[in-house]
Amino acid sequence: MTWLHLRIVDLFSALAAWYYRHKFGAAARHLGRTTDPEGKIAGQRGFVAIEIDGLGYRYLRQALSAGTMPYLARLVTSRRLRLARWRCGLPSTTPASQAGILYGNNWDIPGFRWYDKQRGESIMCKLPGTVRAIQERISEGRTGLLHGGSSYTNMFDGDARLALFTLSATGRDRFFENVRGFGFLVLFALSPGRVLRVLGDSFWTWLVYVGKRAGAWLRARQPVSHFTFLGPILEIANNVIFREVTTFSVMLDIYRQMPAIYACYTGYDEITHHFGAGSPEARRALRRIDNQIRDIDRIRQAYRPGEYDLYILSDHGMTPSVPFRLAFGQSLEQLVAERTGQQVHAGEGEDEGRPERGARFLVAEIQALEARRRGQIPVLLLQATRRRLEEKLLNEALEAEWDLSRRGEIAVRSSGSLSHLYFEVTPRQMDLGEIALLYPQLLPDLVAHPGIGLVAGRDGDQTILTGKQGTLWIGPGGERLEGQHPLTGYEARAWAVEQVVRLVCFPHAGDLVLFGAWDGEQVISFENQVASHGGLGGPQTQPFLAYPARVPLCAAEIENAEEVYGQFTAIYAPPETSPQAQNGQQPS
Repeated sequence: MTWLHLRIVDLFSALAAWYYRHKFGAAARHLGRTTDPEGKIAGQRGFVAIEIDGLGYRYLRQALSAGTMPYLARLVTSRRLRLARWRCGLPSTTPASQAGILYGNNWDIPGFRWYDKQRGESIMCKLPGTVRAIQERISEGRTGLLHGGSSYTNMFDGDARLALFTLSATGRDRFFENVRGFGFLVLFALSPGRVLRVLGDSFWTWLVYVGKRAGAWLRARQPVSHFTFLGPILEIANNVIFREVTTFSVMLDIYRQMPAIYACYTGYDEITHHFGAGSPEARRALRRIDNQIRDIDRIRQAYRPGEYDLYILSDHGMTPSVPFRLAFGQSLEQLVAERTGQQVHAGEGEDEGRPERGARFLVAEIQALEARRRGQIPVLLLQATRRRLEEKLLNEALEAEWDLSRRGEIAVRSSGSLSHLYFEVTPRQMDLGEIALLYPQLLPDLVAHPGIGLVAGRDGDQTILTGKQGTLWIGPGGERLEGQHPLTGYEARAWAVEQVVRLVCFPHAGDLVLFGAWDGEQVISFENQVASHGGLGGPQTQPFLAYPARVPLCAAEIENAEEVYGQFTAIYAPPETSPQAQNGQQPS
């Protein structure tokens, strides 16, 4: 490069720094946001983390190769950022991943939806009060990764001082501390180009949404979610308005020297559920997010060069999926209702001998089922159930806390390709043997169903994983395998077993935990999605992390989102962070 070229580059950098200083300084003054007294300490490096919700490592590599994300591709090819795949753990959902990343603790977050048997409450991570309660539990004794910083469009705030579009902070005073009142108008008035982009993208998003949904419905060539005119409005909010406001706010926070900034772009995840991870709609969303990354990185380099590290990451991936209902003509809930309704045999009398006669009746029924299924692996579950019956398990259960008047009350809570089944005859978690006492046909039918790849549950202090051709017992005494390994065909089998066992042991996990069948290309989803996540199989458990080359991260060794927190706090730990939190461990 010649001397003249270097001078031109220096002049451009100086003009860019002047522009950003005046533009964002004016924004800070108009919004009443002066430098944060809890901001970066002189000489302390901060970080900006940009999360692309749902973008798996495989589809990111495809996007980079196809030129869909040119700016991120330049950051990677120029080796300013290193790109690595990591494993988010189970469940492969945003609540569990973000809890792990921001607090180092995602224990007992069994999905996006689950059921509290003791309280009789359904839990869904879309409600601010629900997410706030989860945050209060997982953050106990810990310092959040964003302490004193900013959180944008996240589920949890990570102890951020400023939180915008963050579910756990909704309703708190600090929600409006970021941009409030006429601050939105000031924000956009200072960036007329961004206003035009919002208007144009909103109109285009509406046309694309309506056109694609209508065309797919008319052609009937692909499964799509139920069409609604509310869909485009939500998509415009997520993929256009929130995106632009988030980007401007992050740029403003770099000017203000916030110590930690974490922003999540959610549009790709929502679009991918409806259209697929490799669809034109998904690629279009990634290109727009790439533009936001470019805008943020420019101010980072022009105005705060060397003061902030840039991270681009995802919380989980997406696997191509076929909805259970579409593939088999009924939902999982309908299947469970059908099977349990046919096999409710106990309770024919009210006299004192009912438990004993019921047990003998179930033993006879199970023996008949064993005879019909001789030579098949599910017979092992039936044999184990019969042995527990013969040990008078039914009597013990009835004398304890079972309420057979509620035996027909079964809760099914699904998160993509993961589903939890809860039987409300008792408020505690039930063992597989106990479930089979009530519904002898249910377990073998679920295991044999082509849409279900794995059935997991508990038996005392053991966890049992059952597939089509084999059953694995895991307990304090080690492992015991009968037949073929139930996770044959899954990548990283040892890791998958460890994660399934951990999930099944969550206090709020289902009495039965089901995983949609995985054929190496597609997974069965228990929701109406053409790409899903939550369980096992394919890219859904394999997010990515692009991080500065100078940073000593071991991203490829991360096997659960909790470990991301440990590695970040080792580099950027605030003074208040405890040794336990720095190590990503739960304080004793």
